[in-house]
Amino acid sequence: MDRSLKITCFGEVLWDVFPGSEKVGGAPLNVALRLQSLGADTTMISSVGKDVLGEKIVAYLNSAGINTNSIVVSAELPTGIVDVKLDKSGSASYKIKHPAAWDKIPLSPSMLVSVKQADAFIYGSLICRDTQSRATLMHLLPKSKYKVLDVNLRKGYYNQEVLLELIKSADFIKFNDDELFEIGTMMGSPYNSLEQNLEYIRSQIKATSFCVTKGRHGALLLYKGTYYYNSGYKITVKDTVGAGDSFLASLIIKLLKEENPQHALDFACGIGALVAAQSGANPVLKETQVNNFIYGKEAILKN
Repeated sequence: MDRSLKITCFGEVLWDVFPGSEKVGGAPLNVALRLQSLGADTTMISSVGKDVLGEKIVAYLNSAGINTNSIVVSAELPTGIVDVKLDKSGSASYKIKHPAAWDKIPLSPSMLVSVKQADAFIYGSLICRDTQSRATLMHLLPKSKYKVLDVNLRKGYYNQEVLLELIKSADFIKFNDDELFEIGTMMGSPYNSLEQNLEYIRSQIKATSFCVTKGRHGALLLYKGTYYYNSGYKITVKDTVGAGDSFLASLIIKLLKEENPQHALDFACGIGALVAAQSGANPVLKETQVNNFIYGKEAILKN
């Protein structure tokens, strides 16, 4: 594919507040930033408050080259904030403040055009915690050529009915292993193994491709009927914030470019590991860095 891929991301944009620092974040925003860095023509649909924090987010995305025409400025609600706590291993837990501007994303004509023209539409389950943003998403989904759902189960912020509706409408679904088992149980799966649960879910819905992340143990990809595996990369974790988002962005863009699915999965796992080895969700990483990390410099030179 010679032309740039057009990808639209929908959902929360916010500030991750760490002890002693604040960083731009939100899963779909992190995905959008990584997509843009990998050469996609990316649009972000969301809402920020009419405040300094909102202005800073929009300016940050504009400086990264992301189309922000569909980020609505709300006069009623503030820009989103999430308090992030890191445990000794660097794993993050989140306290997500509610309500925030991204809970009330109003539908607009520019959003419909953006989704219709995009090669892929990426969104998460967290955005559905509020009825207005959920309604906007449900209006946009039928316009999309290829729907990518990032399952993001935060306790107290989802219900089974809405989650299953999202799952049944998606073309590609990413979840972690815990989320896979939880959804399998919701759907009536009698199985205990990861692959059996995945096959059961697959038999109930229209999605043709799935990815299951397994933390430091890598991930598996089921793509067009074939399984691909990566067992993870050894790194020292600084924090896990945004690692899964860069993983998803990298995987989707490689698959849409029709690259080898095994390389796409290896690259995605590699970039996720490198993000976790650094502080914050969006460190600058070049493809050569990721490939050097995955294959080793000597292996690349031989090829």
